[in-house]
Amino acid sequence: MQLINIDKTLYRKRLNIVIASFIVTLTILALAFAQLFILNFAQEGVSNFKYNLLGVFLALLACAAILHSIKEHEFFKEIYYVWRLKQLQNKIFRKLVNIQRSAKEGKESALIILLFYYQSLKLVYLLDDNTLTIAKVEKDLNEVNKTINSKNIVLSVEQFDKSLLASYA
Repeated sequence: MQLINIDKTLYRKRLNIVIASFIVTLTILALAFAQLFILNFAQEGVSNFKYNLLGVFLALLACAAILHSIKEHEFFKEIYYVWRLKQLQNKIFRKLVNIQRSAKEGKESALIILLFYYQSLKLVYLLDDNTLTIAKVEKDLNEVNKTINSKNIVLSVEQFDKSLLASYA
């Protein structure tokens, strides 16, 4: 996965539309499913909680199916890209201790992963207005760049590939 430039205002606008649409659709479907179950299966004097819960669960499944079916649409391009990028960041984070250890030993693949990881975090934090921890990310990114420069090697985020993660437990 390569890092791409994303128009922040367009991304935020589309993300807000998707979130609002998801909430409205989930609410309407949950109420509709629950009412259908209650009308068909409810018994007097018995709680309808299980039907309401089942309605919410089915609505959630329906919304997930809808999002899955339209995720490749042009409208979702930036949103889906950021979602996949966050998933990749989570995979890297789970192996981060071993990757950092290898980077200190000068292993180029570890340095490439860290370079990608911190630059991708910076991109996502800027898109999500996460100003609390971006200073730490920039500090970590500068440390990786210093390590790369001290080794007199040229590395870039374009060299990153998911397969590099396979060698780290």
